[in-house]
Amino acid sequence: MLLNNNNPNWSNIMANNNIDKLVSAVNEFKKSLNGQTISIHGKSYATVSLRVAIARRVLGTSLDIVTKLISIDENKVVMQADVYVDDKHISTGHAEEDRKASRINQTSALENAETSAVGRALAFCAFISDGIASAEEVSAAIEQQESKIQNAIKELNAVSHKGSYEAWISKNKQFLSELKSNNPLTYKNFMEQFTLTKNNLQTKGVI
Repeated sequence: MLLNNNNPNWSNIMANNNIDKLVSAVNEFKKSLNGQTISIHGKSYATVSLRVAIARRVLGTSLDIVTKLISIDENKVVMQADVYVDDKHISTGHAEEDRKASRINQTSALENAETSAVGRALAFCAFISDGIASAEEVSAAIEQQESKIQNAIKELNAVSHKGSYEAWISKNKQFLSELKSNNPLTYKNFMEQFTLTKNNLQTKGVI
C-alpha cells in the first residue's frame, strides 16, 4: 500500500499512526513513573516537567503544545493549552491562577497558569499517575488551603466582640463546608484549633 496523499485510505493511515505514536509515548511515561513521582497525601503525582520531558522524548517534533492566554486582570490569569500530534488536535487543558493565592503568584501567576494548563492537557492525553492534577497543582492547592486555615484562625483570635465573631462565622462558612467535604482530616484538625480558640474567647468573655 503506497503512503501518499492520493491514497483513499491516507487519512485513516495517518490517524492510526498518530494513535500509535501517542500510545507509545504514554506507555513510556508509565514505565518511567517508578521513583519519579511525588507522593502527596498517599497518592503519587507526576510533575508537569516529567510529562513534557517524556512526551517530547518519544514524540519529538511530532508533538506540538500551543498555549494561549484566555484572560488576565489584576486578580486572576486564565490559560489554555492544546496538544497536537502531527498537527492533529489531541486534547485541551485550562488553568486559572489567583494572584493573591500565594507569594509566587504575586509575580508569576501567568507562568504558573501556563504550566498547569500544559500539565492538564497532557494528562488528558493519558500522561497521568493517580490523577489529572499535577504534583505542582496539588502542592499549590494544599499550600493555599493551609494559608486560608491559618488566616482564619488568626482572624478568629482577633475577634473582639460577639458581632465580630458572628461576622467571622459568616465569612468562613463556605470555606469550612468545602474543607469538611473535600478534606475531612484537615477539617478535623482545624476544628480542634477552632474549639480551643472559641473556648478561650468565651473564657475571656468576648463571646
